[in-house]
Amino acid sequence: MEEVAKDNPRAASVPFIYTQMPVVGMSPEVLDRFIVGNDPDTGKPVIEEIMDILTKPVKGTKSASGAPTAEKAAPAQLFLKPDTEDNLQALFYEKGWTDGSPIILPTEERVKKMLAGTCAAPDDIVVESFKFDTMETFKHTVSNIAVIAVMAGAKPEYFPVILAIASTRQPALMGSTTAFGTMVLVNGPIRNEIGMNSGIGAFSPINKANSVIGRAWSLMSLCQGQAIPNKTFWSSQGNNYTYNNMCTAENEEKSVWVPFHVTRGHKADESIVSIFRGWAMLSTSGAASHRPLGEELNIQLAVMPPLNSSATIIMDPLVAKNLKENEGFKTKQDFTKWMSENIKIPAGQYWKTDQIDMLVASEAYKGVEPYASWKKLPEDALIAPYTKPENINIIVVGGAISPLFLTSNYSYAGSASIDKWRAKK
Repeated sequence: MEEVAKDNPRAASVPFIYTQMPVVGMSPEVLDRFIVGNDPDTGKPVIEEIMDILTKPVKGTKSASGAPTAEKAAPAQLFLKPDTEDNLQALFYEKGWTDGSPIILPTEERVKKMLAGTCAAPDDIVVESFKFDTMETFKHTVSNIAVIAVMAGAKPEYFPVILAIASTRQPALMGSTTAFGTMVLVNGPIRNEIGMNSGIGAFSPINKANSVIGRAWSLMSLCQGQAIPNKTFWSSQGNNYTYNNMCTAENEEKSVWVPFHVTRGHKADESIVSIFRGWAMLSTSGAASHRPLGEELNIQLAVMPPLNSSATIIMDPLVAKNLKENEGFKTKQDFTKWMSENIKIPAGQYWKTDQIDMLVASEAYKGVEPYASWKKLPEDALIAPYTKPENINIIVVGGAISPLFLTSNYSYAGSASIDKWRAKK
């Protein structure tokens, strides 16, 4: 049985010091008390730990030249020893390679079948990443990713999508203390070829392709050591979206607008995967109200002050149809431009949002516009925070049964070609 990756030591080789939480929004006086106070992990004064780390040598071994070096991990095994399925399932979890749910054990035969789903060679490098648990750069080969695809339950025909996701270098799990969520969107011919769901219940657990492709992304992050509590993973509550990362395809057939990947410069007949991430996702409980749909969407977006003008709206085909045929928005760009000009919120509401205070206020103090001018406004003055229409993403997903939509502050993180990884016919 092929091993997933290098051994996964639970202790990082670089020392970490913890302060009390939260730090966002705290006054300098409170933060100062955190520094002179005790480390919540060790119970020792934080300032003393800092001085010890800065003034005492790092524990390690000596190199051939006699100089001290950090201790190195043992060489990775290529195969695990034979054992019972229950014991191997437990071992994979203990190593930090799974989410705790059962996996398909990656035997040599299964991995070989997975590799047949791509034109790439097993030793080709898909991506280089920083492995947070061992604090070193790690090269992920096609073979490494094939092991993870097997574990997630993927079919070989899904494998090019999983390789494309890996190539984006975007992690499914973030080390932030906040509850980052993620989303995978697939466009192009491969959606239908592998049976992805873009219609009824697209985000529900009823479709194998959506389910296992999304899960494979999380398993990749786990195998990279990105989900070790108090070591590399800090999310106070986590986010259950990351179990399969809202993996879906766009319903291009029922959309009245061009597909998302075309708006990002790709050709309609290209198969493309796109990645999104953010914090908040709001669901409408009934879009068929007396007000226009555009106004309904504005109300929801106004309660989520954006970073970098970013938002993502996932709408049923009926919503897109209504916006085009009844409200006059001929293209996605027409609608995003209108939202950019018409979504307005009080300046006080904007600046009192934690993430804005933490990540945008510094730009205002440096004189960056429009933030510097917004910072000087009275709290009740209205501002239009979605200054970049191109950062508002419109995605059409659903079964055209009810005019519902999801609004979010998710931002677009990038796209990658799936065709690059497909097996030659």
